[in-house]
Amino acid sequence: MNHIRNFCIIAHIDHGKSTLADRLLEYTKTVEGKDLQAQVLDDMELERERGITIKSHAIQMNYNCGGEDYVLNLIDTPGHVDFSYEVSRSIAACEGALLVVDAAQGIQAQTISNLYMAVEHDLEIIPIINKIDLPSAMPDEVEDQIVELLGCRRDAILRASGKTGEGVYEVLDAIIEKIAPPKGDPGAPLQCLIFDSVFNSYRGIIAYFKVVNGSIGKGDRVKFIASGREYDADEVGVLKLTMSPRDEVRTGDVGYIISGIKTSKEVRVGDTITHVERPAAGAIEGFEEVKPMVFAGVYPIEPEDFENLRASLEKLQLNDASLSFQPESSAALGFGFRCGFLGLLHMEIVQERLDREFNMDVITTVPNVSYRVYDKKGNCIEVHNPGGLPDPTMIDHIEEPYIRASVITRTAFIGPIMTLCLGKRGLLVRQEYISGDRVEVFYDLPLGEIVIDFYDKLKSISKGYASFDYHLHDFRESRLVKLDILLNGEPVDALSTLTHVDNSVSFGRRMCEKLKELIPRQQFDIAIQAAIGSKIISRETVKAVRKDVTAKCYGGDVSRKRKLLEKQKEGKKRMKQIGTVEVPQKAFLAVLKLD
Repeated sequence: MNHIRNFCIIAHIDHGKSTLADRLLEYTKTVEGKDLQAQVLDDMELERERGITIKSHAIQMNYNCGGEDYVLNLIDTPGHVDFSYEVSRSIAACEGALLVVDAAQGIQAQTISNLYMAVEHDLEIIPIINKIDLPSAMPDEVEDQIVELLGCRRDAILRASGKTGEGVYEVLDAIIEKIAPPKGDPGAPLQCLIFDSVFNSYRGIIAYFKVVNGSIGKGDRVKFIASGREYDADEVGVLKLTMSPRDEVRTGDVGYIISGIKTSKEVRVGDTITHVERPAAGAIEGFEEVKPMVFAGVYPIEPEDFENLRASLEKLQLNDASLSFQPESSAALGFGFRCGFLGLLHMEIVQERLDREFNMDVITTVPNVSYRVYDKKGNCIEVHNPGGLPDPTMIDHIEEPYIRASVITRTAFIGPIMTLCLGKRGLLVRQEYISGDRVEVFYDLPLGEIVIDFYDKLKSISKGYASFDYHLHDFRESRLVKLDILLNGEPVDALSTLTHVDNSVSFGRRMCEKLKELIPRQQFDIAIQAAIGSKIISRETVKAVRKDVTAKCYGGDVSRKRKLLEKQKEGKKRMKQIGTVEVPQKAFLAVLKLD
């Protein structure tokens, strides 16, 4: 055990975690030859395309230091705020963390957020300034920021470049010197913490775990404490670039177990594995349930695909524990699921993965957040969907979730950022100067306002320099109204939204204009209306496509033309009574791109 080190890499998005991980794998000769490529650990097509890490990935390396062989278990983590749950799970399975800071960008919001998470779990932090080979690097200024943040000595900060490989051996030596070996009792009853799982169509569900106490061997009879199920460990092993079977996985190691589990409900991230014959006293503490921030309906395009969509979501949930879903139905779209996501990027990635990994074509409705609705009798219900609102006469008041947001930016951009936050009904809490021309601003913002386009706008007004992080703070009473969109007088429940009174009229107007562009013309007029209750606040009309029925009339009496036009008008009227309006997928996401 003294020769095992478990560590993760944490940083803000785009600070070079995956590149540094590539160099560590190359220098420890874990990955060689043709396997050596950029972003080795990002095995999803989507991750390579976008150049971001979506999943945390575990891999084992062997390294010789001072004549002794060490086993290093690395978990590479995502940097985007929407995947911070992945980071919390990686941190729970480690004893140390490499805090990577970009030499050109300096400390950003997610760096601080992930650092606090690591400090709460008592991890040993090794600060590293990455990308020192860049012409725009400012290592001395970034060093000042790290000293101020961590309170560490200057000589404890390592300088490295994931691209050129400079300073990588110093990083490996620091991991062995500074990070403590795992604590645990090899003789105690078995306790393994599950931190991830994947679905394999041939072998069932594969669970990844860290052995906290005891050891697990091939063929052992094991029990999952939370689900109470018992299994035989058909194969156990460690995670190299591919899975590498072993006869036994001992205390402190990170490994995997294959036991022929078929259904996804039986494996839960954060569950504890123990032996049936000599069980542990209890489960491992300290694993938190994730709370979704954004809710959206996901519906199959073909109604008969409903069961396939359920199976796909269950398999996806194994690999992404922060996704939650429950069945719901909509008058416009039929049967589907109300899914909970951690943010808009998370929602986009889930939609993309459903398409690529499971060939599921889905329609996603307008994202919204959960509200607390109090009726006149004082009862409280939680509403995730504007369609679930009780009758307006029964509602006493509605509370919406507020977040505490932290924005780190340069002082030059503070004016536009404050204007943006005020436009989103934000309340300034405080601002702190970090160093030189960098300032951290704290705002209380309604989650419903920031969920759609806040992050994009923040990036564009700050030229990409502002970084953003948030956590749920509390619920506050707000004057909210339900905005309905009617097509030919019929409400389309998938387009309804809850919005603040002050924004409702302009929002409804913009919504109608956008839908007019997106809904294709039919054989009859389509009236698009925005309504609050029974009051119509805006209207647009998509004109009918008309055949030129008078083309054959060349001269003669005008009554011949009039007769033909009247006949056409009658036909259009009859068509309008029975015609239904086809709403394309683009229209459901129109709200996201109103500006």
